[in-house]
Amino acid sequence: LIAGALREFKYDFRSSDDLAGVDFSVPYFYGNESITEDLSAYSLATVEDSELFSPFVNCVVVVLMWALRNNLAEESYSFMPLSSIFGSDLSWALRDAVRYSGNYATIMKRNFPGYGQSTGEEVGGMRNFLNAGQPTMHAYPGLGGL
Repeated sequence: LIAGALREFKYDFRSSDDLAGVDFSVPYFYGNESITEDLSAYSLATVEDSELFSPFVNCVVVVLMWALRNNLAEESYSFMPLSSIFGSDLSWALRDAVRYSGNYATIMKRNFPGYGQSTGEEVGGMRNFLNAGQPTMHAYPGLGGL
């Protein structure tokens, strides 16, 4: 597992028999480039050959964002639904991710002290806030200039 992996198309393919490609989770952090530059999207990367671990890691990233949207954090983790998508013996795993780490905002505030201090219209233009009410469109990394 690699945290903070820059999600780029060139890393998504096996480059040799000795070096496997990677699977990327949903991006959890976007760079602050201008509109004319490629957008940096950071995610968790796992070895491409991991058929169960890669989807599990992706689910953890999505669940932490879902927990924020639904006002769940460490103290309210028990309201997180159990999910047996990875088998009944792991039905608690996504709930425990919220119990241990909190939600997306908790993790961002812990690692990026300036996160969450913006207010008003400035927040609406920032890429690393959850959008309320409508979808957010981002350019795909590697497609700048097309």
